[in-house]
Amino acid sequence: MGIFAKLSGGTTPNSTRLIGIALMLAAMGLFAFGDALGKLVVASYSVGQLLLLRAAAGLIVLSPLIWRQRAAFTSLERPWLQAARIGVATLEVAAFFLATRYLPLADVITYYLASSLFVTVGSALFLGERIGRARLIAILAGFGGVVIALQPSAETVSWPALIALVASVAFAALLLITRSLRQTPDMVLASQQFVGTFALGAVLVPSGWTTPSVPDLSLFAIAGAVSALGLLCVNRSLRIAPASVVVPFQYSMIIWGVVFGYLIFGDWPTPTMWAGMSIIIAAGLAIIAIEQRERRAAGEAAQR
Repeated sequence: MGIFAKLSGGTTPNSTRLIGIALMLAAMGLFAFGDALGKLVVASYSVGQLLLLRAAAGLIVLSPLIWRQRAAFTSLERPWLQAARIGVATLEVAAFFLATRYLPLADVITYYLASSLFVTVGSALFLGERIGRARLIAILAGFGGVVIALQPSAETVSWPALIALVASVAFAALLLITRSLRQTPDMVLASQQFVGTFALGAVLVPSGWTTPSVPDLSLFAIAGAVSALGLLCVNRSLRIAPASVVVPFQYSMIIWGVVFGYLIFGDWPTPTMWAGMSIIIAAGLAIIAIEQRERRAAGEAAQR
């Protein structure tokens, strides 16, 4: 909060939260667009190649800012946690795009949205943020939505769906760790994620390289560029506002997932997926409403 006030010239707590929410909303739109491009290219190229070229494009876009802030890379807080974050971020991206290779984009995003439920629980366990009974009920309802969307049985649970859930858990861990590293500059956090995915892509790509055409190469580049912008928005959002406030707004991503999935791939969610999706979104909105109510109550108590 103090750091952001210095950078922005000073803001009120409410306006800072609103800025954090706006940044998260912008990030979700960028991620959905980048994910649609990623799903488009993994139909013809390996996941390793996508990770490599996407990360390379992202690092190229960020390179002027990386050079300008190069001094920040020399002294990092809690290096072990930084390393863990790189590993978690790499796992999350790889699992997500692997799942999109076999599932509709909106389906993968639906499973992915469960990460906000994991974050709300994790923020209480690891960051000391309060959950409360009403929020716990909303979390349990959200998990019910995940179960409905997943339709767990020996016949319906698929490896791609489970991979998407792994990506969801990894993304939740990434958000929590990012929240814990508030002193680390946004550029350092964003570039670390691309370095991790670039390294994994370099390891995987020798076994599945296909020389891309110029149009496809441009898709890789655009995917990397919009992902870089999205990462900067997410990292700044988590630095200036509580995770339990801004993370539920990632539900807006499902709207773009349905739109891009239908326009680009002709995919449309099944009735069961719509039902699960609706419950997950309702649970997220309930968490937001509960948080706002608690904040108002705290403000009124402070004025007495």
